[in-house]
Amino acid sequence: MARTAVADVMTRKVVYLPGDTMLDEAAQVMRDQGIGDVIVTNGPTMSGMVTDRDIVVRAIAEGLPPHSTTLASIATVELIMVEQAATVEEAVQAMRERGVRRLLVCDADRKVVGILSLSDVALVPTSTPA
Repeated sequence: MARTAVADVMTRKVVYLPGDTMLDEAAQVMRDQGIGDVIVTNGPTMSGMVTDRDIVVRAIAEGLPPHSTTLASIATVELIMVEQAATVEEAVQAMRERGVRRLLVCDADRKVVGILSLSDVALVPTSTPA
């Protein structure tokens, strides 16, 4: 990979949903917005993240009803951030070290400006030796 900045490949669409949102509603939002994750909030505070995979693995596969199971009940509460100026290589290293598939991307003031996923990274052109 060339020295590509996270800001150049991240997904800029960040959707926030309250923790008491039901999974079926969250899944519909993901479908309608063309995204695979939402940030879960508790009032004005970010409290976790839920991905489309989380809904399937942590809820549907466990027999939890999507119309009465909340995002908060299945959310990953450890939110890991990377600054948008970081390189993709640095972000991938952070993903490996923490065993995650997505990172929140922040600006220098720690304001969330995007999300970086493994699928975003997979689209980064690799350089080949001449």
